[in-house]
Amino acid sequence: MNVLLGDSVASPTIWLVTIVVTVGVLLVDLLVIARRPHEPTMAEVSRHLAFFVGMAVLFGICLWVFAEPHDLSPAPGPEFFAGWLTEYSLSIDNLFIFIIIMNSFAVPRQYQQTALMIGIVLALIMRAIFIVIGAAAINEFSWVFYLFGLFLLYTAVKLAKEGGEDEDEYEENRLVKFAENHLPATKEWNGTKLFTHENGKRLITPMFLVVLTLGTTDLLFALDSIPAIYGLTKDPYLVFTANIFALMGLRQLYFLIGGLLQRLVYLSYGLAFLLGFIGVKLIFHALHENELPFINGGEPLHYDWLEIPIWLSLTVIIGTLAITAVLSLWASRRMTAAEQDAATGPRRDWDED
Repeated sequence: MNVLLGDSVASPTIWLVTIVVTVGVLLVDLLVIARRPHEPTMAEVSRHLAFFVGMAVLFGICLWVFAEPHDLSPAPGPEFFAGWLTEYSLSIDNLFIFIIIMNSFAVPRQYQQTALMIGIVLALIMRAIFIVIGAAAINEFSWVFYLFGLFLLYTAVKLAKEGGEDEDEYEENRLVKFAENHLPATKEWNGTKLFTHENGKRLITPMFLVVLTLGTTDLLFALDSIPAIYGLTKDPYLVFTANIFALMGLRQLYFLIGGLLQRLVYLSYGLAFLLGFIGVKLIFHALHENELPFINGGEPLHYDWLEIPIWLSLTVIIGTLAITAVLSLWASRRMTAAEQDAATGPRRDWDED
């Protein structure tokens, strides 16, 4: 607990309230969706997305106005907004994979909300574990910033080289393959249930495999997103809440901008630049806090330019996302359908709806 609380913007009471509210919202969402599985209308997802985005903005403003700066977070408000925008932008890129997963399993449209919601709950649990591990590592070993930074630079280069060309080349992970090959299963959908009974035998349904795939896929996404946000704030509470607000609106975003994703032809390049920028920021910070004996004799490098201020990070994030979106929409208007397919992957079924 000391790793999470420490010199944090959040007291134990605030942590408890945040967790209780989060669990409450998730339970209400799950109960409502489970009671009436359906394909949401654009008006419905727009209202819900506006609510979650509005709550995130309000939360960030409250941090900006009321939260006191401290060692882990010199600027809680700007750090939250930088982290939330980064997590949200990475989540948009992940929607490509979610669409592919839904199509691969031929998930009926009325069941997709439930699959996404359960996947999001699993994602929050797994990310919470990663956040605790990351906080503990940072608290004990300052050199972990070198590892985070190098990993983000590697990911940025890989993402830039791919340029979105392999978005349609999703391959099931080993855990899902194991479940398909070794667990008794049925190919028949039983509503949104994960299990069913046939001839007295308990079987997993296609929904079980879909949820398992979404959850484990997001676990891989967390390998990028958690180091990235720790490059913007070291306060575990801000890391946790930024992830909560990014994931809370992901389900609505999935239904709202399915067709628009086809037009974000430069999204991978924009995200690659952001990850590269944060990777450099992490390495600079590691040099500023250096303890490795083979770098500068184990002494920190005391140069002001090694600490990139949060206002600059926030400016770079907002500017990169804005430029990426504008250039993508401008370029996509001048592309044929085949050229867009080459840039972002073949069109999905709902792009024609």
